[in-house]
Amino acid sequence: FASYYGDHMVLQQKPSGAVVWGHGELGAVVTLTLSGASGLVIMEKTAQVKGPSGTWTTVLEPMDRGGPYALTAEQGLENVTLRDIYFGDVWLCSGQSNMAMTVLQVANASQELAAAARYPHVRVFAAAPARSSMELEDLEQIDLPWSIPTAAENLGHGNFTYFSAVCWLLGRSLYEALGTPIGLVEVAWGGTPIEAWSSRRVLKACGLSEDTGRREGPQFFLCHGACFNLKAAITSPHQHLSGPQTPSVLWNAMIHPLLKMTLRGVAWYQGEPPFLSPGVEQPPLSHQTLTSPSFWGTGEANTLLNTDQYNCTFPALIADWRWAFHTGSAGQTEPRLPFGFVQLSTYRHESADDSFARLRWHQTADLGVVPNARMPSTFMAVAMDLGDEHSPYGSVHPRDKQNVAHRLLLGAMAVAYGDKGLVFQGPFPTRAVLEVTRGLLNVTYSQELIWRQRDAQAFEVRSGISSPKSCRREGSTDGGFSPPQVCCSRQASPCQWLLAPVVAVGSHTVTLALSGCRTLVLGLRYAWAEWPCEYLACPLYNSQGLPAPPFL
Repeated sequence: FASYYGDHMVLQQKPSGAVVWGHGELGAVVTLTLSGASGLVIMEKTAQVKGPSGTWTTVLEPMDRGGPYALTAEQGLENVTLRDIYFGDVWLCSGQSNMAMTVLQVANASQELAAAARYPHVRVFAAAPARSSMELEDLEQIDLPWSIPTAAENLGHGNFTYFSAVCWLLGRSLYEALGTPIGLVEVAWGGTPIEAWSSRRVLKACGLSEDTGRREGPQFFLCHGACFNLKAAITSPHQHLSGPQTPSVLWNAMIHPLLKMTLRGVAWYQGEPPFLSPGVEQPPLSHQTLTSPSFWGTGEANTLLNTDQYNCTFPALIADWRWAFHTGSAGQTEPRLPFGFVQLSTYRHESADDSFARLRWHQTADLGVVPNARMPSTFMAVAMDLGDEHSPYGSVHPRDKQNVAHRLLLGAMAVAYGDKGLVFQGPFPTRAVLEVTRGLLNVTYSQELIWRQRDAQAFEVRSGISSPKSCRREGSTDGGFSPPQVCCSRQASPCQWLLAPVVAVGSHTVTLALSGCRTLVLGLRYAWAEWPCEYLACPLYNSQGLPAPPFL
């Protein structure tokens, strides 16, 4: 069998057929037998070993959920049997260190670990971190073979090793909701940018160089009112990432080998700022105050590398993974494979940098909510209200992964499992109407509003009567994150975003008071900050307790 098959594994249930493959002598015929607990043969398949790789592949008939089964591969006088196999739903969990954080590291870890024994039908598997300059057919190494969950051995093995807390908590919740066996496959590496997880097709589609992952030629951006050369910035020695950042190396070694696997869905947590690797360079003071050197290399990446290409690279990665898994599994993984992700949490208080806010926006392809036209069959867990300033792993690694998993679960049940009546995301604005004479802006939301933090200063407006030429990237498609600078006077000096205090909150509306000139409102944004609110205390939620996502 290929490397990721083993005792205790979960194979995808019907309506899909599970793909099974392995290695053998060129030209030989392999017989695959699926047997029940009593030894009764349920299914028999044959496959020929083909070159040049010397592999065989077959697709099992769709199976109802359940088990246990035995799966035997026989070639001549040799045979190998895998035991305690179940059919259920298989979810792939990938990303960076917030995905790699283990159950040992989360809030209420002791209770979570103690409860693991109650879920013997949620099975876990973790690939070892690996990189390659070429697409590999099979995994080179495995950290955790398919296992029944136990507290110390495979859910609390160590910090940032195995098993992923977000993945486990999501899988456990899916099992509770569905009653079907769940197979969880962790493929994560801290401090890695999306470019490393992307195929060359994605890089090409987004205009990134295949050898560096950087945009071809000098590209200029507006940042804090000043222009800078992106290419010069990202080649600075201050911007080393802890994990591999070479384009496609993780796609080649950790994703491509799994493409024959039949999947039910994907969960993704990636995008935050990198910590520096030990021995590279001392991190800036702001990093040192948040994390000790023992935790360098556990952060995440795309707020400093190709941030404003993320509105291309992320939708392109999703589309590419879907195509690749559908093709690799002989059509068994559905073409619109459900894809859930976690929007960025928090990092630093009072930071003037808006790279977190921009990347949160780009995670939705600059449309604010998902699913949307550019990102169909996706779902998002908003996490900006789950900040953890005192996390021993650095504030970029919040310990509340239970709320993250719950919000992912709601999206999975609605998008992947078709629960049409389920509310799985917070309220989002549908329109804004200006009352010029009163200097008010009425913002209408899609859901009933719960106003938790009444003194919060979360809304900002940009207004004016003149538009001096601004420095913005040529051919920008960023949906307005770097709009022309506008002012409330006829001077050419740039204007800042101005706070818009909330004067009233209705069941579906928020009324804002406008500062400065009232003749024209050219921009409105909400929660546009690296740390926009305290724990579970953003201004706006819905009645289900889901926070309103940021918008621009």
